[in-house]
Amino acid sequence: MERMAMTLEKFTRSLDAKSLPRVLQIQSGYYFQGSVYELFGREWSFSYGELLKIIGISVTRLIVELQSEGSKSMTVDLSLDYPGLFRIVADKRPYASIQEIVDSVCISPECLGQPEFRCPEELQLAEGTIQAEESFRITALRTKHGDSHVNCEVTRKDSKHIFTVKLSHTGEFYECADDQFYTLRELVEWKMPKGRKRTVTWAKSLPSKEKCVSKLPEDYSGDLVLTPVYELQTVSKFGKNVVFIPSTLDIEVLDVTEESDGACFMQPLSLRDVFAKPREVFPFRAEIIEPPSQVQEELGFLTTSKQVIVHSAYQTKRILASEIRSEAQRRFLIPVSYNGRFKRRPRMFPTAYDLEVAKSDMEQLHVVATRAFEADYEGLSSVLVGDQYLVHKRETSEVIYGGRRKTVEALACEKMVGKKYEAVLIPMCLDGGFVEVVHDKKQYMLSEVCHRFSLPFNVKVSMRDLSVMEDLLAGATGLQLEEEITDPYLLVSTPDLAQCWEVPVNRINMTLQLLQQWSGPEPTQGKAVCSAVEEIGEDCYFTLRRYVNASVLPPPRPPKRHQQPLEDTLKLQPPRPKKPDPPSPKSPHTAKPAMPSPSSSDCAEQNTSIPRNETSITSLVVVSKPGPQKAIVEENSPHNNTIEQDDEYTHDYEYIDEDELDSIRRKFNDQSIHITGKKKSEKICHADCKTGLV
Repeated sequence: MERMAMTLEKFTRSLDAKSLPRVLQIQSGYYFQGSVYELFGREWSFSYGELLKIIGISVTRLIVELQSEGSKSMTVDLSLDYPGLFRIVADKRPYASIQEIVDSVCISPECLGQPEFRCPEELQLAEGTIQAEESFRITALRTKHGDSHVNCEVTRKDSKHIFTVKLSHTGEFYECADDQFYTLRELVEWKMPKGRKRTVTWAKSLPSKEKCVSKLPEDYSGDLVLTPVYELQTVSKFGKNVVFIPSTLDIEVLDVTEESDGACFMQPLSLRDVFAKPREVFPFRAEIIEPPSQVQEELGFLTTSKQVIVHSAYQTKRILASEIRSEAQRRFLIPVSYNGRFKRRPRMFPTAYDLEVAKSDMEQLHVVATRAFEADYEGLSSVLVGDQYLVHKRETSEVIYGGRRKTVEALACEKMVGKKYEAVLIPMCLDGGFVEVVHDKKQYMLSEVCHRFSLPFNVKVSMRDLSVMEDLLAGATGLQLEEEITDPYLLVSTPDLAQCWEVPVNRINMTLQLLQQWSGPEPTQGKAVCSAVEEIGEDCYFTLRRYVNASVLPPPRPPKRHQQPLEDTLKLQPPRPKKPDPPSPKSPHTAKPAMPSPSSSDCAEQNTSIPRNETSITSLVVVSKPGPQKAIVEENSPHNNTIEQDDEYTHDYEYIDEDELDSIRRKFNDQSIHITGKKKSEKICHADCKTGLV
């Protein structure tokens, strides 16, 4: 059967990236001087009969159509690096079969490559029945004995059931609603169905240092219809450079892959292609076909060298960190081999649950309350601003509420009252705030921090890394070390081994051509091999955070706050006994406790699965340190009423936020005024009641 030529745009729409590489022959089109020429960097013209090898297809930009009711639609162009988050609108067009789903959407073992569908009719399968309108997740595409099928996963009452569905299974399959946020690059890579347009809604704008040429209207809240604009990566038969052809170029092509010898073309490789090579290929000498457009200073040799040596490919650890500040936060990936030194910074805890998670067996967690909380149950302690606690463990306790006994979860702590310690129970549902009091002044290596303490953990660089020209972390006011991740890297050096660095596979775009095996010496581990601190963008940060937290379960939901019955509130309450005043912070035997407030620790609004990042500006104030308290705590149970402390009381100094301290003082004064006014009103009410009785 004779094959027909087709336009390049039509060929691109029907092209399956899994079938690459493909060889095309030019049938008709524009030409100039009989060969390839370049116009404005991306537009090309070809002569009749030329052969091109398609080695890749990518989306360069998106045409976004803004649809608003009652107004004329408009279109804007957005680059894939546009700093925003978007939510998918489920496609209302059904798929007619499982085969159509497999041909249209991306399916892979990764969480983003597992689409979810529903069927209005029951699916009778060998493993059981998927009920009508019950959602199922496609997790893998399998082929067994020549018969292809997909693995589907159905969740029922926290248990997962696996089903297999043949590709030939027909019906009406609808895309399920998706509550996740995605960047434009993630949408293009994972969520753009072939042959269909993708509709999304605006979710959130991310701060970005780079200015975007095209931006969406800030007040727009309607649907956005995305249309991808493709670009083909090609190589000619005798050329060495990679040629990028827009899919809209007005030429006709014919697929001649079966009749052509693909070995006569150059074989350019991306860093991901190199990483996927078998171990036996390494080390090898490679020629840089297309250098990276932008790299950090340490990896500058990638832009100046003509050839490099790729020694090995491996997965290695990095620490994901964020700068502690309210605006324009910077994000970093820090290698464990970082040679700088860190000092601890106070951590912020919004709930009692966070205290329970952060406590450690290696040291006592000492915190100061930054928000007041009144307990609903008798037997659990209320919290005042400025109260200091030593955190122990979670316990189950019986409390009284409304005259009934009830079992609740509580956090056992010791409240510091002057020089004594009082055992108290704090409700786990406490919606307050605490700040850590740090007594440790040691300097730590990054590896020591990761080994001794649980992440997230707050630190500040006390001594910069002297092995690099410029330490990106040295100028940060503070860092929150969030997670330990594993990422793919290539060990790349110059031919003379003068420089040897770990090159990130997923964050550097360059093209190499494998030349020959390398039989020279290997770089000395730990001496010549260097790992650079990477500053990453917001989209990369959110992507890494999503992958890290994909298998982490959320904390348990706190119980609802109970309310007093209406009839109880209508009864005349007897005057409450006067509560003893809280201990004065200006004790002659103790230094004034630091009481930071969360008012200055503005959290950056992020995805709900992303933890908070606190902000702090420091100044030096005095904080009391319970010197012999550690030994006393070990000998006395937290259930004892009080614990005496020695008279010889040592002091330590800690950096606490000046703004937070002022805010705490104002809250403390307001709280005192509120309590005083409440007592006065109770006295007046009590006097009126007596007058009424007389």
